[in-house]
Amino acid sequence: MRKIYLFDTTLRDGEQSPGVNLNTKEKLEIAYQLERLGMDRIEAGFPAASPGDLKAVNAVARALKHSSVIGLSRARTQDIDAAYEALKDAEDPCIHIFLASSPIHRKYKLNMSKEQVLETAEAAIKYAAKYFSKIEFSPEDAGRTELDYLCQVTETAIKAGATVVNIPDTVGYLTPYEYGNIFKTLKDTVPGIENIQLSAHCHDDLGMATANALAAILNGADQIEGTINGIGERAGNTSLEEVAMALETRQDFFQAKTTLVLSEIARTSRLVSKLTGMAVPGNKAIVGANAFAHQSGIHQDGMLKEKTTYEIMSPEVIGLKESTLVLGKLSGRHAFREKLLDLGYELGEEQLNLAFAKFKELADKKKEVTDEDIMAFLEERIVDTPEIFALETIFVAYGNQAIPSAKVSLITQEGKVLEEEAEGNGSVDAIYNAIDKATGEAVELSDYSIKSVSHGKDAQGEVHVVMKQGDFEASGRGVSTDILEASARAYVDAVNRLLDKRSQGSSTRRDRIGLV
Repeated sequence: MRKIYLFDTTLRDGEQSPGVNLNTKEKLEIAYQLERLGMDRIEAGFPAASPGDLKAVNAVARALKHSSVIGLSRARTQDIDAAYEALKDAEDPCIHIFLASSPIHRKYKLNMSKEQVLETAEAAIKYAAKYFSKIEFSPEDAGRTELDYLCQVTETAIKAGATVVNIPDTVGYLTPYEYGNIFKTLKDTVPGIENIQLSAHCHDDLGMATANALAAILNGADQIEGTINGIGERAGNTSLEEVAMALETRQDFFQAKTTLVLSEIARTSRLVSKLTGMAVPGNKAIVGANAFAHQSGIHQDGMLKEKTTYEIMSPEVIGLKESTLVLGKLSGRHAFREKLLDLGYELGEEQLNLAFAKFKELADKKKEVTDEDIMAFLEERIVDTPEIFALETIFVAYGNQAIPSAKVSLITQEGKVLEEEAEGNGSVDAIYNAIDKATGEAVELSDYSIKSVSHGKDAQGEVHVVMKQGDFEASGRGVSTDILEASARAYVDAVNRLLDKRSQGSSTRRDRIGLV
């Protein structure tokens, strides 16, 4: 059974999704979970993009002990130097150099001839070899590159010292037949190809990213690159959980498998969704809320008689479990601790006390506290941000024939109470105007979204906001059974994150390069 390596770029390509902006602590939290998932290689970011990104990549490099940590780099010496600085403390560092190769990129983006691209790639790889024993090279937009020239580029990269050559379908243009044929041709014609690994990196613009990745495996690819939940630039990337489960479920066909800890898939998906603010569609393969749900009477009848009639894989395989312990306001600490362990959370005594207090507070508002409720309040503040302002109280006055108004009370780090009132176009707008007055911060709200965490009239609502202030951008989350309280909590959370970034001088303007 051939091993397929998985290269996760959630922290780099995934962060290029509009509205996603992870700070160092959030990147670390995701990186730790990716390592628990058993990810072979983790691309932590683009060190040359900004001092903040270099710092974040370095933090991930120092933290991880089992997964290889990778930094992205253009074919420039200053980028390679930045990557070395970020990765020098890693247990298993690797640099990922890219340079466009397609006719349209050579002409309009690089203004380079074929020969110049070859010379630049060779020089960059040789320069990187001074620092790194593992070098991945990507001819950007390989999918639209002339096949004979792509063979030349690959041969040049191998001779210069690349240990992995990645073939990106940068704009999601190819069909599985075309993409698979590229790998077959490279395997059959390029000298030295047997000495390196071939990697596949697909985008989902035409909805074929996972299909293309699997076609690459059938034609000799050793590594698949992608993201958790398929997030990424434009329509996103290959969903790594889909590739892993396709290989697991159809071992008879692919004769290949990954070494992921499959039971960590669901938890990883939830964490990435929480910290990026990108909700997973209900019909998303493997990790969507409906992936193992059956509503049709015919389907339900079949499931009751034999699960395999309509389920080709078990939800338990990816870490989903049916609730066997119903929690409510009469539940004790022992039952609560057991539920946390069942959900995959092992908390220290102090953290357990805080979580149990939050659970009791929620149980007084709801008849039954679901798994989703517990995960929501645990993960709402999973990353510690200095609490410069804390929400104390909110009061909202609303009528469809009156102007909505709100009164908020915030507490500062020093214990000072700030109270302000404001009006707005709606209740949420009034709350946010009052918070702006209380904090004295002028910000621009660039995104607001709300979703239900669980089911029923008493379901918790989770609000995600993104705000900007000059060059700085921050996101915030809030969870409550009252959507107005959740909205206020999310906004105050975002303000705290914004002020934390501003105090560190961490600008969010980055050199966003849509590699691969």
